Amino acid sequence: MKKWYGGVLITSLFLLLVLRYGLMKYPFGQMSVLGPFSSNISEHLNLEHPGLPTAFQNPDNNSHVVSADILVSGLFARRNFSDEEVRTLQTWNHLNHLIDRSEVLPHAIEAIREAGAAWESLMVSVEEDRLVGSANGSGHGKAKEKPCPYSLRYMNASGLWDGSGYRLRTPCGLIQGSSITIIGTPNGHLGNFRIDLTGTPLPGEPDPPIIFHYNVRLSGDKITEDPVIVQNTWTLAQDWGTEERCPATPENNEKVDELEKCNPMLGKDDKSWLPSIKYSNGSQRPPLPKENAKPRQYFPFKQGYLSVATLRVGAEGIQMTVDGKHITSFAFRDSLEPWLVSEVKISGDLELISVLASGLPTSEELEHVFDLEILKSDPLPAHKPLDLFIGVVSTANNFKRRMAVRRTWMQYDAVRSGAVAVRFFVGLHKNQMVNEELWNEASTYGDTQLMPFVDYYSLITWKTVAICIYGMEIVSAKYVMKTDDDAFVRVDEVLASLNRVNATHGLLYGLINSDSRPHRNTDSKWYISLEEWPEDTYPPWAHGPGYVVSRDIARAIYKWHKAGRLKMFKLEDVAMGIWIAEMKKGGLDIRYVNEERVYNEGCIDGYVVAHYQEPREMLCLWHKLQEEKVAKCCG
Repeated sequence: MKKWYGGVLITSLFLLLVLRYGLMKYPFGQMSVLGPFSSNISEHLNLEHPGLPTAFQNPDNNSHVVSADILVSGLFARRNFSDEEVRTLQTWNHLNHLIDRSEVLPHAIEAIREAGAAWESLMVSVEEDRLVGSANGSGHGKAKEKPCPYSLRYMNASGLWDGSGYRLRTPCGLIQGSSITIIGTPNGHLGNFRIDLTGTPLPGEPDPPIIFHYNVRLSGDKITEDPVIVQNTWTLAQDWGTEERCPATPENNEKVDELEKCNPMLGKDDKSWLPSIKYSNGSQRPPLPKENAKPRQYFPFKQGYLSVATLRVGAEGIQMTVDGKHITSFAFRDSLEPWLVSEVKISGDLELISVLASGLPTSEELEHVFDLEILKSDPLPAHKPLDLFIGVVSTANNFKRRMAVRRTWMQYDAVRSGAVAVRFFVGLHKNQMVNEELWNEASTYGDTQLMPFVDYYSLITWKTVAICIYGMEIVSAKYVMKTDDDAFVRVDEVLASLNRVNATHGLLYGLINSDSRPHRNTDSKWYISLEEWPEDTYPPWAHGPGYVVSRDIARAIYKWHKAGRLKMFKLEDVAMGIWIAEMKKGGLDIRYVNEERVYNEGCIDGYVVAHYQEPREMLCLWHKLQEEKVAKCCG
């Protein structure tokens, strides 16, 4: 019997190797998945594309023409899933109309193409794991090493040298709170060096995108003879972006995460470098400068001197500190986000001694989760009536944030009793290890909805549509709420507020913004072109960390989406405001209820929703609610 199992295992693994070769040789959509997971392309799950053209041009790369049918074929092929796995895909097939003939979000085609490749690779891995589990009789696959480490340490960085620079792989990307610390000495002829955070190159492209470029020019450049730091981004489609220089002029020195883009000290006279003389009475006094001596200007790096530099990922961008002092900040740019970072490359005239990466995304090992049964969500019967459905927008490698939500406000009595349901809406990742971790997490906890696209910031609107679909088609919710995975939601207070409002039709409840304007700066993550929105102001909308719509609004959004009538807009909270404004024009009586206790930028005592809360702050807020019975902020 063991020999028979072994023969089956060897044969199965051989077929999987053939399949992997086929997937590499034939891009997804040109080859169907083998084995019990799949069907022929003609057997897709009720795929319909009303009005869908034969081919699409990716707005991000107009030279590339994509067949819509090929683009989505691998994502919607029929597969054999367990009941737990099916629960993670309940909205998946409702999203097969994402590519609309008239409204395609930025990076939409790219995100679905990448998702197809990631999905096929994930399915091969899942099937391989099952086959190995069946062969050894356990029903479980082989034990795997932890693919997403919390930290990486190289005290001797020489092992990272590849001939052109030092390379440190970040296996599962970066998240808010991640940091890279570099200890080294600028040397060589000029002392110039650069640090690049790069992503995974797209198929057919020779060079990966540079999510963040930090260029230290100790000898100056064509613009200045003085030392300067230049920050930028690069992609094959858009070339170099607008560079940001430090020292900077005051008018160009905005703030990112409340920190200046360039420390004003840079380029100013620095007297602290002068050595001090110690007199016999113990007092110290700096010597007088030599006559006609040129004052030294402050700069954080100096040739021949050891420096400790730390890049840290914030909510809005990336900050650099050198020897404990904040030096620069750089705001994230459109489509160049920290979860995309797959490698840190350090090159130029820098003798690297050590490098440390910490705060990296990692999931909890299931065998060590002591409260696993408490954290699992019960299956929801089809069209189960709910008082409130809450959709939480998350990205694949934000494992710790989701666990913090499970252990805190998802433990409210209303959630545990089934009156309120909470689900995470998560896109796929380019990294297979992240997808495997995400798949295991989703199947275990039963509270995650996977999306048939790779996450980009500009595609959050699709998740908002999916939240409305779930709230109407999977369950039958009286109200639908959208929030983020770094927002703490007082579920009891949201329910109490909705009861006081007592509006079951045409409701938008949240922190209402009635006078906002589009960002016209092309480098801004929130840039909106005149083609996207030609007007000077937006209609009223509610801030994304926590808003609620009534059932009729959620249902109208789903119907418009299904009919191809929904105008897509990359700022999802503003998009909701735009859709509701259209409903108002159509005769729906809209009630805007402003809730000032929804805090968009942090926490204030008495909050209903507190945004930008790290996992440890989530746990602290929950502890205060449980022990002190008050909504007090932490930290």
